Amino acid sequence: MNSAKADSAFNKRTIAAALANYIDAGSIVAGSAGLSMWVSYLKLSDSQIGLLGAFSANAISAAVGALLGGYLADKVGRKAVYTNSMLVYALGICLVLFGMNFPMLLSGYMIIGISVGADITASWTIIAENAPKRNRARHCGVAQVAWAAGAVVVLMLSVLVGDLGLLGNKIVFAHLLVIALITYILRIRLPESEAWKDQSKQPQAEGAVLVNKTSYLNLLKPTFLKKIMFLMGVYLIWNLAAGVMGFFMPYIYQQVGGVSANMANLLQMGLFIFTGLGVAFIFMPFADKYRKTVFGICAFMAVIGWSLFLMPVQGMPILLLFIVAMGINNGAGQQANYQLWASELFPTEYRASAQGLMFFLVRISIGVWSLFVPMIMTNFGIGFMAAILLGCVTASMIIGLVFAPNTSGKSLEEIQEDLYGTPAAKQGNDRKIM
Repeated sequence: MNSAKADSAFNKRTIAAALANYIDAGSIVAGSAGLSMWVSYLKLSDSQIGLLGAFSANAISAAVGALLGGYLADKVGRKAVYTNSMLVYALGICLVLFGMNFPMLLSGYMIIGISVGADITASWTIIAENAPKRNRARHCGVAQVAWAAGAVVVLMLSVLVGDLGLLGNKIVFAHLLVIALITYILRIRLPESEAWKDQSKQPQAEGAVLVNKTSYLNLLKPTFLKKIMFLMGVYLIWNLAAGVMGFFMPYIYQQVGGVSANMANLLQMGLFIFTGLGVAFIFMPFADKYRKTVFGICAFMAVIGWSLFLMPVQGMPILLLFIVAMGINNGAGQQANYQLWASELFPTEYRASAQGLMFFLVRISIGVWSLFVPMIMTNFGIGFMAAILLGCVTASMIIGLVFAPNTSGKSLEEIQEDLYGTPAAKQGNDRKIM
């Protein structure tokens, strides 16, 4: 009975935290889908369009939010960040819904991005800390399923309300507002992470706020820096390909397969559907026991996927094979395994900060890289771009296979003892009760 109750509590916490991924993906896709409508409505210039793209939920604002959210999640608690971020997100959505000029729209995009970035770091941390040690991949996989679901639902809604123009895009954003408010209600009733609370040697006084003296400078120490370099070798390098796929793929579909814009959107929806299937039927059932095997096979699917664009004959069959291979890779390859490793390889008091720093580096890198992607494809062709991305995913796969830690089936405390000798809470930490 107690076990059933505990499992039920884990499920509630996991689902409530995983909704961050639904909102993240939904915000990116909704912003992209409605961009042309806002351009027409507000008569936006090229520089204004560039600012919207640069400060959207997929780039700089999310990066800044992750840096801030990770630090605060370690400093004052996971719950404070992942609960209040939903209210900040709601404010950003309202600015978009009632936007009458460019400053309102840009402010809305920026606030959405900041809240999403902060939420992701706190949510991924609390999922890992609440998950049973033998089912951590299963619980973390819920977040990846939610990400795929957010993208698919928003794409479907965008198609259904497409004839309504800008009003249709606002309806899509309004549905994200409803999800955010539901998420806030779910989260406010849930407890703080036990792992975070257990860091303190002293009991927490009633109504007191626990504060941890964490610092990003501490993450530059060799012990932590090695782990950050490993994770960035896997995740950041892979994301250079994933960033192209997320934003430029419909264009590539049309150029390579000669398909219409609507068909390109349907293919992109298919990619996200296979992403969800990859998480649900490969990563969640098998990654807890066969982590490295799952990573290796699914990382190799990205190698196959980008190799397809180097074949002499192109067309719809190539595109269909691509979305299957890349969907499986997205669902059970670098992204899902990074979420696990990023939570496992750092002690509790730096867990969210480390994820915030790495998320910041990844999103900033995608933003800078995206500036050069159109120029490369225009001047050198899609095949040349595919060769670059093939090199990225191959390097990411090799780094993961060579340096992946053996953490399956171990609790976060056991992993911490293996890596650092003894849990940080036993060493004495810098926290104080205020």
